[in-house]
Amino acid sequence: MIEIKNLQKSYGAGESRCHVLKGLDFTIQTGDFAVILGASGSGKSTLLHILSGLESPDCGEVRYDGENIASFSDKELTKFRKDNVGFIFQQYFLLPNLNVEKNVKMGAELADNRAFRDTIAAVGLGEKLGKYPHELSGGEQQRVCIARALAKKPKVLFLDEPTGALDEETGRQVLHYISQLQRENRFTMLMVTHNQNIAEMANTVILMNSGKISEIRANPAVKTAWEIGW
Repeated sequence: MIEIKNLQKSYGAGESRCHVLKGLDFTIQTGDFAVILGASGSGKSTLLHILSGLESPDCGEVRYDGENIASFSDKELTKFRKDNVGFIFQQYFLLPNLNVEKNVKMGAELADNRAFRDTIAAVGLGEKLGKYPHELSGGEQQRVCIARALAKKPKVLFLDEPTGALDEETGRQVLHYISQLQRENRFTMLMVTHNQNIAEMANTVILMNSGKISEIRANPAVKTAWEIGW
């Protein structure tokens, strides 16, 4: 379970200080699929970075099964991310000197996952194991990132606009595969997206506005990737 208490974050100083997160309180149950929605500048990505241990809050708590990672040192946060967290962000962060297979293998080795090629095939890149990032389209590079994160077998998966660079058909296929794995393996998943249709796939929808949570709701009927609009 992830418990957030009085979470605050700001950037800058003095009159130029910008308060991005303004005292957030909520809980995500283990194994939940939560989507965070909100306009640009509402604090969605900042929240995701703090929940995943990439950034630290100014104050407040981020508790994983009772342990507050907001009080961790940089070394402790690095170990926490290595052992628990998978990332799929808008930026690809692929190593340019490694091919598809080796980029994904980096994540797989953290979990001693020898079946990582199955994950590559599932995102539609089985025929491109030897290709390098510069030989791939933007959508293909995003799928490599998705495969790398999933091959790590994370306890918590964070996604920031994971289908932004994908066409509709590929986006639906990738969402279907991710959600299927999430249900089978019961890892917790939190996704930031501007696509309100994707929220219909989630168990929990968190609405943000100007650094605050305006609403948290449970979906009465979760849809599949093939049933939502686009």
